[in-house]
Amino acid sequence: MDVKNELNKARQNRYAIGAFNTSNLEVTKAIVCAAAKFDIPILIATTPSAIEYAGLKTIFDIVRDEIANSKIKAAIHLDHGKDFNQIKEAIEVGYKSVMFDGSKLSFDENVHLTERLVEYAHRHDVCVEAEVGVIGHEEGGKVSGKSEKSAPDQVKKFIELTGVDSIAVSVGNEHGAPKGESLDFKLLKSIADVIDIPLVLHGASGLKFHDLSEAIDVGVAKINIDTNIRHAFLHEIETSKEKNDYRVPFAEGMEEVEKVVSKYLEIFSNV
Repeated sequence: MDVKNELNKARQNRYAIGAFNTSNLEVTKAIVCAAAKFDIPILIATTPSAIEYAGLKTIFDIVRDEIANSKIKAAIHLDHGKDFNQIKEAIEVGYKSVMFDGSKLSFDENVHLTERLVEYAHRHDVCVEAEVGVIGHEEGGKVSGKSEKSAPDQVKKFIELTGVDSIAVSVGNEHGAPKGESLDFKLLKSIADVIDIPLVLHGASGLKFHDLSEAIDVGVAKINIDTNIRHAFLHEIETSKEKNDYRVPFAEGMEEVEKVVSKYLEIFSNV
């Protein structure tokens, strides 16, 4: 799948590509089963912590094989990559989409490293996402600090300097599905009005469905879902009555994840 092309199509036609996080076979299967019911592409995302848990080649092979054995249009995406060497390794293994998260760095350093990655990734036909502003709260089970909203002029300048393919912004969205999360749509529209590449929304698990639909209408073309997938899978395992065969609670967790992903894909289709 040509990720850059698909993101641009989503932006132009006002739907969103869901990036759904996985760390194992079961969640990956559930995501693929949900995606098979819809006619839009998806990304299956792995964070550095997922790679640490499963192994880079192992998790890549799981996702690649599940996609290959289905009829869905999908690609594997590296989410919140911070280590340049790990991102290069992911590209060499076969990732078609990567995110460099330099949001905690100075603006100039973020620009420098992103530009360097874009140059490398584009030689391998890999789509690159970056982040301007800081999306705070919880990320991969760890507190990542306070949010800093993205400034439209900085986002525009960053894109011009780096040649990045898509951009994640901080507009009230936070990782970890915190209560009371709401988007600053005025800021989001201000950013959308001055850029010409797809916008990415992280920390979407805590947002209301109508907010996601409105964000898509403004120009968001990729939406990340992680926390609600983990919560759905864990809840079914914790409440399962089966105590002897772990495959039973895993199957129950997969069924619930499929429901969660299906609901998001219904929203992202924006029909």
